[in-house]
Amino acid sequence: MGEGTGHPRPGREPRPWRSPTISQITFSLRPVPPFRLDLTVWALRRRPSNAVDRWDGATYSRVLVVDGRAVGVRVGQDGPPEDPSLRVEARARGRAVEREVLEAALSRMLGLHLSLDAFYARARGDRHLGPLAARFRGLKPPRFPTVFECLINAFACQQVTLALGIVLLNRLAERYGRRTGRASAPAFPGPADLAGGRIEDLREMGFSRHKARAILELAQEVAAGRLDLEALEAVGDEEALGRLLEIRGVGRWTAEYVLLRGLGRLHVFPGDDVGARRNLQRWLGLRHPLDYGAVRRALARWAPYAGLVYFHLLLDHLERSGALQGASAAGAGMSR
Repeated sequence: MGEGTGHPRPGREPRPWRSPTISQITFSLRPVPPFRLDLTVWALRRRPSNAVDRWDGATYSRVLVVDGRAVGVRVGQDGPPEDPSLRVEARARGRAVEREVLEAALSRMLGLHLSLDAFYARARGDRHLGPLAARFRGLKPPRFPTVFECLINAFACQQVTLALGIVLLNRLAERYGRRTGRASAPAFPGPADLAGGRIEDLREMGFSRHKARAILELAQEVAAGRLDLEALEAVGDEEALGRLLEIRGVGRWTAEYVLLRGLGRLHVFPGDDVGARRNLQRWLGLRHPLDYGAVRRALARWAPYAGLVYFHLLLDHLERSGALQGASAAGAGMSR
């Protein structure tokens, strides 16, 4: 601009200010019934303090990263568990978001296309499993969007309480996660987001040096293309376990956690999970704590659904703690 004139300089046109283009898409999904969004989201988020997977009592929201872009997604349920319909809204900057990519991500995360008819048939008439399955009917086994995110979650929760692990994950997302806008919630950081991080920065967040090194090394290996975690989808349990155990920071609990929550192997119950052991002990009315072998023996009668028992017992624990307050009423409301 000319000094004091308020007019453009000769030969130079002013550039018009443009706000970033926001694209939006809305569509519906039909999960395999029965389905309850509230229960499935709680099994995914695990604690009310989870700032990445958010639930306001009616709507699930999260920022996903699709082709390098942050995409804000909101999901709500219409219709009862036996005839469910999900309404999905997605917003992003720039070009339109592809519906097929979002459908695939949500189907994986929320188990939308899984049929649990065989599980319910097994539970029917079982004095332990029957009442548990009936209370949480409509729960689908959730999965993390990527195996990478599952592993980082496992690292954060190793040898600390789940509540503290969620706090650490929130801090990681707040520092490194991509956003749809300045005021938006963060996405969970991917390999490229974390690859340039420093151990000292993660230490300041509360991660141990061992965990910080494991997280950053994993991010660097995946970002550089030297490690393909998603390829584990195509191999059997033993091979997947073997490959996972070669990764720094991965032990038996972490590997089994990834089999269940990252790869959807529903016959797997992470037997070294202290909280899950306690849930199982209480549910079965056992007096003495369970070790790894005792967990496997106790669950043998419900093979191949040990992982589904794990998720149902997680909800049982959340209900006892008061986190699921109002969930039963919500389920009743959807069934009208």
